[in-house]
Amino acid sequence: MIKVILLGAGNVATHLYKAFAKVENVTVVQVYNRQLKGLEHFNNQVAITTLLSDLKKADVYIISIADDAIAKFSKTLSLKNELVVHTSGSIAMDNLDDHNKKGVFYPLQSFTKGKDIDFKQIPICIEAYNKKDEILLTQLANSISENVHIINSKQRKSLHLAAVFVNNFVNHLYTIGEDICQKNNVSFDILKPLIQETAKKIIDLSPADSQTGPAKRNDKKVIALQLSELKNKTQQDIYQIITQSITAKYGNKL
Repeated sequence: MIKVILLGAGNVATHLYKAFAKVENVTVVQVYNRQLKGLEHFNNQVAITTLLSDLKKADVYIISIADDAIAKFSKTLSLKNELVVHTSGSIAMDNLDDHNKKGVFYPLQSFTKGKDIDFKQIPICIEAYNKKDEILLTQLANSISENVHIINSKQRKSLHLAAVFVNNFVNHLYTIGEDICQKNNVSFDILKPLIQETAKKIIDLSPADSQTGPAKRNDKKVIALQLSELKNKTQQDIYQIITQSITAKYGNKL
């Protein structure tokens, strides 16, 4: 049985708790959060605390808080020579305090409160200084996911950057698309089959091979027409930058 303590009570910690609670070889013995209010949804399910001095004994201590607070927080832990890991995609393992063994347990997914997710499909990226800790973290990851990878800090940082493009930026483009639809009294739902098909394509094809559209065809008339239809300067800039990137990728010139 792998004993885990979650340090933090946000989206990632909440989803990890739910995933660990479903398997037999892992037990979450405690959840810590600085404020009691953040622990309300854990009450009556697991031991909770707002005091770092009250932390129980565990095999793995998982820090799941804001990226810019991880390093400083790890220094406040009164633990010594315990396995302390974080769940960040962008923070190097070395940022953790030297008083404990270090590692990373990074689930590469976008988590939303109230929306259940199938952890079996989520990639979990593991990093540790020594083989023993790597094996333990791999066992912990394998208990909830079928998609586990040993990845170093540099690779993980690059993955996180790529994830910003394919997730955060793409979602913002959806928002722009929805805004255009609303301003023209068209339902955004009409675009959803197209969105789904675009996402499905890259399961079998590379994104480069599945690219379509006026920029790929270098259709200057359509590009000029669509730019003229955009009245929002920021949206015009985004359209132009992405169009230029696509045309450059496929050897075209505007």
